[in-house]
Amino acid sequence: MTKIVVVTSGKGGVGKTTTSASFATGLAMRGFKTCVIDFDVGLRNLDLIMGVERRVVYDLINVINDEIKLTQALIKDKQLDKLYILAASQTRDKDALKQEGVERVLDELKAMEFDFIVCDSPAGIETGALMAMHYADEALVVTNPEVSSVRDSDRILGMLSSKTKRAIEGAEPVKEHLLITRYNPNRVEGGQMLSLDDIHEILRTPLIGVIPESESVLQASNQGTPAIHLAGSDVSEAYKDVVARFLGEEKPMRFTEAVKQSWFKRVFGAK
Repeated sequence: MTKIVVVTSGKGGVGKTTTSASFATGLAMRGFKTCVIDFDVGLRNLDLIMGVERRVVYDLINVINDEIKLTQALIKDKQLDKLYILAASQTRDKDALKQEGVERVLDELKAMEFDFIVCDSPAGIETGALMAMHYADEALVVTNPEVSSVRDSDRILGMLSSKTKRAIEGAEPVKEHLLITRYNPNRVEGGQMLSLDDIHEILRTPLIGVIPESESVLQASNQGTPAIHLAGSDVSEAYKDVVARFLGEEKPMRFTEAVKQSWFKRVFGAK
């Protein structure tokens, strides 16, 4: 049975599209047939991070408007046979997203026997975000460890519990997972970031993972490579842990403790 997962956030720039790309890639790496859809109509970025921008001919709005078949718009990932990308339109506005059209696209993907459909939501509470979360079974709520980001995530959690199809029909609620990105334990100790306990106190949502702050994320995005492909990096390992936990596996929470400098580095400084 196909499961629809929305990756969402209240605030922009928190690493949501980076997470959508790595999460979908991680599911495909585990053998699940996965489609990731960019719902950020007018400002698409998922295709860049997935490295398929030169292969985009048709997009989600073309399919919704019945201009082409869904199979014409799906882009197959070059590295993973079970991963497909459906790009957003750069030339339309968010009003082009119609609920009936979105439902039809999702139903067609289900009929194609996808295990997971990952919906990369635009930030905020506008049409694109509402459409991306409306049919969700589960949600990854992405936040940074800073006050405004956490506060905006609280608003998104409220929408997941009231504006989705499951909420409107009184069905089982969307299963919520909190993902903290750009986390730096040393800065937390210095009082520059909220701690995991601080964030949990505000949001009260199960934590599915912590992605460490790292310059490698930007490098991966610029190269058109999902961060999970950065073999051996902390970011890659963190995203693999997230996928494993999502699939029900027990994994210790890594990258949450401050790294203590050695006596030599404290005295003489790192070279």
